Amino acid sequence: MQKDIATPIRTQEILKKYGFSFKKSLGQNFLIDPNILRNIVSHAELTEESAAIEIGPGIGALTEHLARTAGKVVAFEIDQRLLPVLADTLSPYDNVEIIHADILEVDVQQMFESQLQNYKDVMVVANLPYYVTTPILLKLLMDRLPIRGMVVMMQKEVADRITASPGTKAYGSLSIAIQYYMEAEIAMIVPKAVFMPQPNVDSAVIKLTRREVPPIQVIDEEFLFKVSRGSFVQRRKTIINNLQSSLPNGKSKKDIIIQALGKVGVDPTRRGETLSIEEFGKLSNELYEEFH
Repeated sequence: MQKDIATPIRTQEILKKYGFSFKKSLGQNFLIDPNILRNIVSHAELTEESAAIEIGPGIGALTEHLARTAGKVVAFEIDQRLLPVLADTLSPYDNVEIIHADILEVDVQQMFESQLQNYKDVMVVANLPYYVTTPILLKLLMDRLPIRGMVVMMQKEVADRITASPGTKAYGSLSIAIQYYMEAEIAMIVPKAVFMPQPNVDSAVIKLTRREVPPIQVIDEEFLFKVSRGSFVQRRKTIINNLQSSLPNGKSKKDIIIQALGKVGVDPTRRGETLSIEEFGKLSNELYEEFH
């Protein structure tokens, strides 16, 4: 068995060998606790029949654990300086493909066709760079990838927003966008101390499982997200005020919006944070004709 990459001593050795310095702009925080990595991987429930997609492998700490469990690992690394490090640290594993690219600019569908066509079970497993967590998650969801789900680490505050229920402070348009496609739960909380360098915030691992069907059928998904985003523009305002200012010509269509709210049984004086996904779905269907 290979010596784990993710111990403080081994991590220091690797960084020293390559003269690597952390780039704050890339949100680089490497995990230095093998137990936490094993725990993350166990939540993904991978077998040799599975493939894993990783984003931001760093020096390969999580990649190594994925390679020991999954049939294939495809990892996207944006930082060119890490390519030789990964080639070295992951040399014992022949089932890992490192792609030097920004995941936000990659045609992931095409990667599926070229790299993962033999795998029916695919999970995204990653310690996401905190500064781009939300854009990455939304891209992976909007790209309609044939994945079973994701097990991803992020800032705890973002994890709280993703898993939030209506009526709570953390609930917002991000909760709705992700819970429309996925069932979301926090799998574990990760303390700052297990990272190098230590981030300023606690982290959480979130498990997202793809829904067979969304919780509500909508005419247009993009419009659903537009209505939900618009309802949270100013959290303290009522839904009618927010929708008037966020929908095109909303002020002149106030009566139409009030009528639509009435039809779906939503009091115009409620705040966006009190509406469930189902209510947002019905509302977006009701407003769709009027705003297209």
